[in-house]
Amino acid sequence: MDIIGTILWPIKYVIEVILIAFHWLFTSIGLDANAGITWVLAIVGLVLVVRAALIPIFVRQIKSQRKMLEVAPELKKIQAKYKGKRDQFSREAMSRETMELYKKAGTNPMSSCIPLLIQMPIFFGLFQVLQNSQKGQAGVGPMSQELAKSFANASLFGIAPLHESFQGAMAVGNVAVMVIAATMVVLMTASQFITQLQIVSKNMSEETKASPTFRQQRILLYILPLVFAFSGFAFPIGVMFYWLVSNFWTMIQQFLVIRNMPTPGSQAAKAREERLARQGKLVSKDAPTVVVEEKKTPTQRQQPVGKNRAKKQGK
Repeated sequence: MDIIGTILWPIKYVIEVILIAFHWLFTSIGLDANAGITWVLAIVGLVLVVRAALIPIFVRQIKSQRKMLEVAPELKKIQAKYKGKRDQFSREAMSRETMELYKKAGTNPMSSCIPLLIQMPIFFGLFQVLQNSQKGQAGVGPMSQELAKSFANASLFGIAPLHESFQGAMAVGNVAVMVIAATMVVLMTASQFITQLQIVSKNMSEETKASPTFRQQRILLYILPLVFAFSGFAFPIGVMFYWLVSNFWTMIQQFLVIRNMPTPGSQAAKAREERLARQGKLVSKDAPTVVVEEKKTPTQRQQPVGKNRAKKQGK
């Protein structure tokens, strides 16, 4: 077994456990064990488990983005300090000071890519599970030879086998599979682009947009979808379906976060303030504090009583 196979072995084992568990669940409620819908729903279940497990990392990603906003003014100072200096020494000093600032703040400009990077081994693990299933090979875990054949022969919409790719369909001239695979590649690329665009266009402050980090994320905005667009034609439909469902999860998750917890100073934050103001729920920080003084009721002063008068009252 090669190094990559050794690294992916435990990931493939977990993938098979989750897939077989959901396959058993849907089969036990009456779905056909060999039907495409059963295995497609099992892939959806795999996405839900993986993305739910990534929620803590996503929360850390949001916190890291907030810290990036906090260090934006310091980044501008560093840029101004080395503005116009293009010698090697100045570039190295600027890079060193920038990295020290990130380290001190406990953040990193590439933190937004962490959930994506974590999913890549799962992505390739599922790819290998499908490849082995296509050959009728039992998996490393509970994926028996019988289940492997069932998984490989399962079809999306009844006409597109999960193990098939656009390239494979093109080689045999299967137009229907080519159309489905191409449509999934387009949807996968578009959803990836829209997800990144939500962050860059709506959830960044003006200070962050003026920093080098923004330029890096703008580059990733266009590079990542292109990578998936070209590589997607070689991926099996089952793997693309996993990635597409995962992208939809990310889109909805980002939409809810940007709508309810936007980055301060961003376009989304201004839109949220306007929305709350229309609903009468916005509490202005600059609103004057009204102090209500309690009105004191004057009390009648009790006159002292002399001894002679007190004796008369006592009679």
